Amino acid sequence: MKIEHVAIYVNELELMKDFYCTYFNGVHNEKYHNPKTNLETYFITFESGARLELMTRPDIQAAHDGLWHFGLTHLAFSVGSKSQVDALTQQLIMNGCQLQSAPRTTGDGYYESCVLDPEGNQIEITE
Repeated sequence: MKIEHVAIYVNELELMKDFYCTYFNGVHNEKYHNPKTNLETYFITFESGARLELMTRPDIQAAHDGLWHFGLTHLAFSVGSKSQVDALTQQLIMNGCQLQSAPRTTGDGYYESCVLDPEGNQIEITE
């Protein structure tokens, strides 16, 4: 059994698609648009086969403020090595992403950092 995909409602669909394709080497499909509901979506497929569905529609409202809440907490991307964690973290910071936690080894043994994507979702970058 595997998780088929994870979906996130976003405000800026094109910005978020570009973010995940640019920094995490995702490949997007053709945009889907449902004229009845005005739902628009992209599926972003990553090298491992994992997929992220980005969705938007005009009647969605923010469900929460802040980083600590019930529901989806973060997305984690494994980039292959400590040096790649460091490099991608630095690149994201230089391009305007907010750093939540600098690269470090956690108590459970992961080497990781955490940044916020353009809409404030926590992105964990691990080796």
